[in-house]
Amino acid sequence: MHVLILGAAGMVGRKLTRQLCAAGQINGRNITAMTLFDVVEPPAVKAGWRVSVASGDIAERGQIDQLIAHKPDVIFHLAAIVSGEAELDFDKGYSINLDGTRHLLQSIRAQNYHPKVIFTSSIAVFGAPFPEAIDDDFLSAPLTSYGAQKACSELLLNDYCRKGFLDAISIRLPTVVIRPGRPNKAASGFFSNILREPLSGQEAVLPVSRDVQHWMASPAKAAGFLVHAANLDTGLLGHRRALNMPGLAVTVGEMIEALARVAGPDRAALIREEPDEMIMRMVGGWPRNFKTTRSLDLGFHADHSIDEIIETHIENELGGQLGEIAS
Repeated sequence: MHVLILGAAGMVGRKLTRQLCAAGQINGRNITAMTLFDVVEPPAVKAGWRVSVASGDIAERGQIDQLIAHKPDVIFHLAAIVSGEAELDFDKGYSINLDGTRHLLQSIRAQNYHPKVIFTSSIAVFGAPFPEAIDDDFLSAPLTSYGAQKACSELLLNDYCRKGFLDAISIRLPTVVIRPGRPNKAASGFFSNILREPLSGQEAVLPVSRDVQHWMASPAKAAGFLVHAANLDTGLLGHRRALNMPGLAVTVGEMIEALARVAGPDRAALIREEPDEMIMRMVGGWPRNFKTTRSLDLGFHADHSIDEIIETHIENELGGQLGEIAS
């Protein structure tokens, strides 16, 4: 089995790669080859099979054609620019997040074979006003360009499945917290920043009020959702190929309280409140809570608590040690 990961250099892409290497198989079939692709060359990994790495632009159809010419059996499509960048650069957002997806689907169709595609969509496909908890039948009506691009891609995947060109599932990921590394351009990045930076001893900026609630999952859980989706019998989905993933509904205030419980009040004191009008406006149109009956029934599972997410980050990303607080 040949596996292709688009967006393999990103945080979730790297964790997905490691989980697949540990499992060694998908749906009982051994992985025999893996191709890792991103806009920058993904890091090499050690595996019991051939691993190829490549870099390029998913918006360039010719590059996608080269990857699909090898007819990978399972394709994980994570490649995208993040929400804040898609909002600020309208053309780039549609070029990469929508045109890139269509190039992939058209290239698969041209090769006339039937791979399984796991697409990382987002809860950004939903827009306010919201019920107390979004269920599996709630209307997809995004209020951001990023959400619109993901929603359009979901519709394309549904139609290509309906026509028999491929087998696909769209995984609507919660916001991933805590993202390791440096801050990115995602408007939701502050959810990670207000935990990651204080844990490393650095100050963090909070651009929204503490009563903002959001739906989130850990990096390991997000990658696990994709692995589970690859092993899932998509015949159970019918024509509704998009699934809301389980997560935790947590307020910013609850996140800060958990930070103080796990790492101490001195860490929580490193958070500086600095309202940002654009981010507050975007967050106001994001979903806050879900009732994910379909995905739970299909075997997807959420993290246990925000405390556990913080503890796991300290153990896995900081080697079990908190960073010194800068004087």
